[in-house]
Amino acid sequence: MLRNIGRKAVSSGGQPPYADAMTMPDEMTLDELRAALAPRIPAHAAFDGWSDAALASAAAEIGVPADRAKLAFPDGPIGMIDAWIGLVDAEMVQRLPSDRLASMKIRERIRAMVLARLAIAAPNKEALRRALALLALPGNLATAARIGWRSADAMWRLAGDQSTDFAWYSKRSTLAAIYAATLLAWIDDESEGDADTHAFLDRRIDGVMRFESLKAKLRPDRDRHFSPARLLGRLRYPVR
Repeated sequence: MLRNIGRKAVSSGGQPPYADAMTMPDEMTLDELRAALAPRIPAHAAFDGWSDAALASAAAEIGVPADRAKLAFPDGPIGMIDAWIGLVDAEMVQRLPSDRLASMKIRERIRAMVLARLAIAAPNKEALRRALALLALPGNLATAARIGWRSADAMWRLAGDQSTDFAWYSKRSTLAAIYAATLLAWIDDESEGDADTHAFLDRRIDGVMRFESLKAKLRPDRDRHFSPARLLGRLRYPVR
């Protein structure tokens, strides 16, 4: 529940404060309103689904009319999910500062980032289950791919990736696939401490690392690669 002290909105229930603590709900722009509602909707989506009812309940928490709240999400339930996952991306960065990740090997960074995201989503696991089901509908696959790509990009940027060539795309595609598979494993995981999910993630990372190691071994050595010019040069000037 929120209480107002002067013109500041203070959260007493663990939820983030308004996007701008000095902005009252009826003075918020639609972008600010979207940011204020996004972390509150999942708690209601667990029971009402990603629906107008869930949005209305979240809006009531901050004293905003349901009709105005809907204006902040013109793309409906998918927009609500998109906004929430965007917050997960941002909180991951806060929980894992770059100096902490710098001391880790790349596989440890990936593991830490994926597990951090699961921990962030854990209080709203049922809402996430419903979100994944909605994103899996044929009409939403393109949006699901965009959201997944954005999260993978956020993880690689946090990990310090500076690639600019084809590796930029392949790294994000691979991590998006690992993360999506891990989410599906985690949703139904009933093991203590999510041990099964951790083991699943480790296996996926191990598989990718082995594949990358194999690619490096099979990559042609430029000095050993056949070169007609080099051959002709050797024929003209034999090695003595």
